[in-house]
Amino acid sequence: MGETRKNYYVNESVGIACGMLLTALHRSGLVTLTHTPNPMTFVSEICDRPKDEKPYMLIFAGYPAEGATVPEHALIKKSLSDISDFIA
Repeated sequence: MGETRKNYYVNESVGIACGMLLTALHRSGLVTLTHTPNPMTFVSEICDRPKDEKPYMLIFAGYPAEGATVPEHALIKKSLSDISDFIA
């Protein structure tokens, strides 16, 4: 207790962990909504967290409504050639 350590790559590590959590929630049949307001200081104040803890992302999760669907236009994927260049 009371020890201070330098942590490297905090944002990257938290981002990877959030991605894994979102994937796990999705695979469990839940739907999610992420929100990253700027600034997020209000979250620390509401949760009465110390100054050295900083919120990264708000994740809301729940079961989808009966009959909920994804809009068809959201499922259209670009072709590989539209999003990449290959150097031979």
